[in-house]
Amino acid sequence: MFFFLAIICLINSFNLSENFNNQEYVWFIAFIYPIFIIWLISSLAESNRSPFDFADGESELVSEFNVEYGGGGFALLFLSEYASIIFISIMFMGGLKNVILFNILRMFFWIIFIWIRGTHTRLRYDKLMMLEWKSLLPFSLGYFLYFYCLGL
Repeated sequence: MFFFLAIICLINSFNLSENFNNQEYVWFIAFIYPIFIIWLISSLAESNRSPFDFADGESELVSEFNVEYGGGGFALLFLSEYASIIFISIMFMGGLKNVILFNILRMFFWIIFIWIRGTHTRLRYDKLMMLEWKSLLPFSLGYFLYFYCLGL
């Protein structure tokens, strides 16, 4: 959440359309690239994608929700997972008035998510906690405080 708060402090608005309007000439990826990398890692972890899919890894013997949910419940579960990826992919792409280009770039982010799932192995849980708590959280908190002080 700190990188979302950093962007909110940067644009001085909670409005998502204001986020897009502020990125009309230069995307946020260009000048806050470290926050983009934190966002990418955190969104992979939040959407339970590989290498952070610990919910799938705990019960691999029975294939977890493939057995527990059937039919409509299983479809809704996977639709919600991919809908979160679609929503996550719009944060750093704003200012595009061309709908076709905007959708092509969103598909590029979807391909990144699917590519990372197919090529990376699952991390150990303690490695994830060390990554999140000892490196990404202080880094994102520092960026949040930096943009907050810039806004004052």
